[in-house]
Amino acid sequence: MTTALPDPAPPRTLRRVSTVLALLALGQLILALAILLLAAPAAAALSAVALVSSLTPALVAAATLRPRAPGEVTTADLLTLLRHLAAGALAAAAVLVLGGALTAQSWPLAALIAAALLSDALDGPVARRTGTAGPVGARLDMEADACLALVLSVLAATVVGPWALAIGLMRYAYVAASFIRPSLRRPLDFSQLRRVIGGLQGVALLTAMVPVLPTQAATAIIAVALGLLLVSFGRDVIALEHAQRRAQRMPSRDHLRRRR
Repeated sequence: MTTALPDPAPPRTLRRVSTVLALLALGQLILALAILLLAAPAAAALSAVALVSSLTPALVAAATLRPRAPGEVTTADLLTLLRHLAAGALAAAAVLVLGGALTAQSWPLAALIAAALLSDALDGPVARRTGTAGPVGARLDMEADACLALVLSVLAATVVGPWALAIGLMRYAYVAASFIRPSLRRPLDFSQLRRVIGGLQGVALLTAMVPVLPTQAATAIIAVALGLLLVSFGRDVIALEHAQRRAQRMPSRDHLRRRR
């Protein structure tokens, strides 16, 4: 009588959600420590706040990837997580800049921002080419963009003025408004214009970090980007409100037809 062999254990992979998130948090701490080395001698309390702040994007990524746990993370997701990684390091930098221990306009920060923006241009094509595009990946991409834009707007605000924060806060204000206006919870149709304007925000905020660019030029570029963002959000809000009104009128018309 032969005994049945036990099923082989599933192969271990470095792409498990939990493993990737742990590596993301570790990478954020390492980059934050590197940012601390760039800063002037900072107080222990300020350094601690910077390190803790660097982990915030990892928490956002964990909440977004939760539907996939304990499964694997795709190649496109890994590219998207690079923006969460950069956002963590830049969050630490923002704390140090606000604390007066670091200068916002520096080539290392500008290079880090440029690398993060490059990953934004790659994850979408990779997801489509590998057939791994889906709602979780799209949500991860959106949250990474929002985190990065918020951190960059904080850094830019220290250079051009607090009004630059409006770029980073716009998406979160939209989400907050959706709790009051149900129409804003409706899915948006694809818009190339919205996509281009969204991509321009990071490039515009990057200009504030480039040391050789005059502050006046960076201010003008960011102001134009903010204006375009207001137009984009306003356009979407109007479209969603019209769609909601059309949806509300349709049941009443069907009811009249049934009565006839």
